[in-house]
Amino acid sequence: MRDLVVAALLLGCLAMAVYRPFAGVMLWSWISFMNLHRLTWGFAADLPWAMLTFIATALGCLLQREPKRIATDGVSVLLMAFLVGVTFTSLVAVAPAAVVWDQWDRTLKVVVMLVLTASMLDDRLRIHALVWLMVVAVGYFGVRGGVFTLITGGGFIVMGPPNTMIMDRNHLAVALLVVLPLMNYLRQHSAHRPVRIGLAAAMLLTLFSAIGTQSRGALVALVATAGLFWLRSRGKLVSGMAVVVAVAGVLAFMPDSWVQRMESMRNYEDDGSAVGRLTIWRAAILLALSRPFTGGGFRAVYNQDIVNTVAPDVKARASHSIWLEVLSDHGFLVFGIWVGIVVVAVFYTMRITRVADNRPDLRWAADLARMSQASMVAFLVGGSFLSLSYWDYFWTLCVVIAATHRVVMQTVKVPRVAAAGAPPPLAAWRAGEARR
Repeated sequence: MRDLVVAALLLGCLAMAVYRPFAGVMLWSWISFMNLHRLTWGFAADLPWAMLTFIATALGCLLQREPKRIATDGVSVLLMAFLVGVTFTSLVAVAPAAVVWDQWDRTLKVVVMLVLTASMLDDRLRIHALVWLMVVAVGYFGVRGGVFTLITGGGFIVMGPPNTMIMDRNHLAVALLVVLPLMNYLRQHSAHRPVRIGLAAAMLLTLFSAIGTQSRGALVALVATAGLFWLRSRGKLVSGMAVVVAVAGVLAFMPDSWVQRMESMRNYEDDGSAVGRLTIWRAAILLALSRPFTGGGFRAVYNQDIVNTVAPDVKARASHSIWLEVLSDHGFLVFGIWVGIVVVAVFYTMRITRVADNRPDLRWAADLARMSQASMVAFLVGGSFLSLSYWDYFWTLCVVIAATHRVVMQTVKVPRVAAAGAPPPLAAWRAGEARR
């Protein structure tokens, strides 16, 4: 029964994607972030929904002649440059070809859809809609995991959805910390009180879920995220008290087994997992130095033969670092492009807050930029201990930031309209849709 419901829902969305390409972009993101079909156990779980969405959206773009132009903001340009770079490194990779080209194929589809997404995010309503989708897609697992943690008293580990990029508890923990500030942005800008209360409850449950993963890296990321969350919030006294009470309450709820696991970070020399990370980091750096312009190719440090060429005493495994994963896979040039995406996104958030702070009509953009900064810190700090470099959720956040910057800069160029004569936001959006 669940398969039939999910299949009917996704088929309806596919038909809508042909009529409205932006619906296809939203569907792609929903499938990519939440993997809704993986929550079933029958025929719907194995159908190629992502490919079908890609085809339906491409067809819709041709029929509806949208987007009118390809986005040329810094994030989109760097994403395309990144795709060109990984294509070259894949051609000369020493990693197994089957592994390399499978990951390249996925990266190709993700980048194409991200550029398409960037080209269609041309107003506040669409940006807001995509942020809602991002929150619902990952927040679902946060709320579910939070309830599980409360019911079990924190005695069991919260895991991510199977067969997804965030199935590992450490990956899930970082994903939940990334989505928390975005939940707060929606809470700040939701008109209805029940929605705001629901989002506040979802934030608390998601915090319980992140702690319930018992990920030590997540605890480090939580401290960094909470600090920036407080710094970038309006009303620092109230927000600071809320952060302290929420975090302290959740930590006090967890059992002694959780406390003992967190305290093991003090003696990392006796922790096989921590030592393993340090050794594979050394191998990743040595591999990048031996092939500085090309790296070893996607997932190179997973291959023992490749690791043996630079560090025979190290066991091949995941790189466990977003930074060293890209560096060892593709060398310094592509790594520079990847870092450039992050730097440009951070620059956009800073420029948005500077320009929009004194504009009541752009308060939403300033708040989104601030909360995005907290989300980025969660990813960059937590990801420093994880192999999560190619997570399209983070790239989508960067695209959202770039689109928000573009909307803000276009808005400030237009003379302000008197409030009495300005059309309501929904009416303005409908007029824009009619012109399309």
